Amino acid sequence: MIKLWAKSLVENNKISRSYVLKLFEKYDTDKFFDYLVEICTEFDIPTPVVTKTHINHYNQFNVVRFKERDFVEAIDFDTLVLENASE
Repeated sequence: MIKLWAKSLVENNKISRSYVLKLFEKYDTDKFFDYLVEICTEFDIPTPVVTKTHINHYNQFNVVRFKERDFVEAIDFDTLVLENASE
């Protein structure tokens, strides 16, 4: 099982919201956007623009950060972080 830990960070990197998405299937790079949409729906926030760089960063380092500039709409936090939390 794969776990994606999503957290929205505010000033001084304090976690304002946290959610763990559990995937009972093998992680699929092609479904990364779908995973992100599910997380954003849970947080009730807009979905950021996902680039190939974001996906590659997650695949290489098991973490990706979406900053304010990655969102088209206004957000009430500084950064959205997705991190691989699997054992």
